[in-house]
Amino acid sequence: MLDIAALFPNGVAQYAIGGLLIGVGAAVIYLGTGIIAGASTFFESTLSYVSRLPRFNQAKYLRSRDWRVVFTLGIVGGAAVYALLFDAWFTTDVQWWRLLGGGFLVGVGTRLGKGCTSGHGVCGVGSASSTSIANVVTFMAVAIGTAQLIQALGVTP
Repeated sequence: MLDIAALFPNGVAQYAIGGLLIGVGAAVIYLGTGIIAGASTFFESTLSYVSRLPRFNQAKYLRSRDWRVVFTLGIVGGAAVYALLFDAWFTTDVQWWRLLGGGFLVGVGTRLGKGCTSGHGVCGVGSASSTSIANVVTFMAVAIGTAQLIQALGVTP
């Protein structure tokens, strides 16, 4: 039998509250703008401010770039405020090049899958999109498989 207390030694309240806030935030963005709150489009839409390349000046990027900047600043700013208030700074022993490589691979994956965990995982699954459900199943399977492979190879941070 699955022991929930072992999975959540600090209780489930903080996770439930966090999930509720994420859901409300995604709903507010969708209802206010009509656009799904995906974070992976931030880079491309922000480049429309400085690039003249047609790739970055598509109407969908020009329409959404202002709120995407605010959205991303809110994510980063919210994390910084939390860290300051609760003295909860995150550190890692993972080498910088592994973080950079992982970030690059995640970026490539979000472009191939046409979205990220916030767009597909929160908004797409929440709206019962079959494409988003397929994408979430795919990236979770790849993530779990990669983690298992890395562990089996004995690779550590």
